[in-house]
Amino acid sequence: MCATPGVSTVRAYDRLAMTAAEKHQAGRNPAAVPQPPGGRCPQPRGGGRLNGRAGIRDVAAAAGVSITTVSDALNGKGRLPDATRSHVREVAERLGYRPSAAARTLRTGKSGLIGLTVTTYGEEPFTFTEYAYFAEMVRAATSTALARGYALVILPAPARRGPGGTVVALGPDVWSNVALDGTVVVDPSDQDPVVGELVRSGLPVVSDGRPSPSLPVAAWVDNDHEAAVRGILDHLAENGARRIGLLTGTSTDTYTRVSTTAYLEWCRRVGQEPVYERYPAHDPCAGAVAADRLLARPDRPDAVYGLFDPNGTDLLAAARRYGLRVPEDLLLVCCSESASYATTAPPITTLSLKPGRIGTAVVQLPIDVIEGVGPTRPVQQVMPTELIVRTSSRRAGRPVTVSPPRVPATE
Repeated sequence: MCATPGVSTVRAYDRLAMTAAEKHQAGRNPAAVPQPPGGRCPQPRGGGRLNGRAGIRDVAAAAGVSITTVSDALNGKGRLPDATRSHVREVAERLGYRPSAAARTLRTGKSGLIGLTVTTYGEEPFTFTEYAYFAEMVRAATSTALARGYALVILPAPARRGPGGTVVALGPDVWSNVALDGTVVVDPSDQDPVVGELVRSGLPVVSDGRPSPSLPVAAWVDNDHEAAVRGILDHLAENGARRIGLLTGTSTDTYTRVSTTAYLEWCRRVGQEPVYERYPAHDPCAGAVAADRLLARPDRPDAVYGLFDPNGTDLLAAARRYGLRVPEDLLLVCCSESASYATTAPPITTLSLKPGRIGTAVVQLPIDVIEGVGPTRPVQQVMPTELIVRTSSRRAGRPVTVSPPRVPATE
């Protein structure tokens, strides 16, 4: 193993670097050396400083090596001594050098861009980053991409309504202005045309959400939604609930479909008639209406699990309109990452899907495919969930009486 350069060696490099830099500048612009006081320094082209940023020529000059040596040292290529490689990296770090993305694209044929999109609701308007789950997932995904030298690009779902209301992919022209190396698709619906189009274009596709077997993704990451729903329903039953309802969606993504199926199977196992309402989850107003319908039913539930982030506040508001006390008359749980549920009156129990872990994994996986590391077969990762129990789902051992629904109080 070669020793790292000592102080005297580095100083010698610096003296050589200064000489080399001055000669380089003089050769390009003889009038620029020496520079008159208060004059403007000429800006070298082809890798020099631009707007104060160090270029690869600056690193080469400061390190006293060739541009090729700098490139090999920073990219882990070539047969360089460890001392040289370390020295070049130290000089690059000191100068604040960052490789040019355009140069990397020309050299490798890759853009360093990973796309992320939500295709669950087709062309319907859905600002997903306003929801705590997606915001946390995107933050983790962005940090992970940057740590591996990539950038995350948030893209709209390239779909439209076709004949009969079916969702049809718009094709690669929609994203033609962005050269992607891979894509993460969040909660794709069954037979999602976008996934098929991306795969046909040659991009590795990873799904946040277990896709249907017909979608040829390179990998997927998801939670065990069946176990999570069973755990929530058991928790509510243990706290005295005898008629548990569900607020669910109308979409065909795995999360909605599997969670709803798990609820129906639990009801069948314990001998309870299902009590649920469906609504289009991309429409926040529809959620409040569905919560009201659920609590207005003749078979009103004494506990409710809501699959989506706003359901906690929607159900709490509906309970107040009907004069229902939480948790005495109605137990509540919703799936959300929002910290605001810890401060509602009362605090609402939430299920966390751990989006930070999922965001990290869904970006690591396509980069592994792009760089040719990891297994060649499709990867499947299941992430844990956490039930954060608060006041809304705990009843203090009193008998349960399910009373008929009341007319909402006039606001």
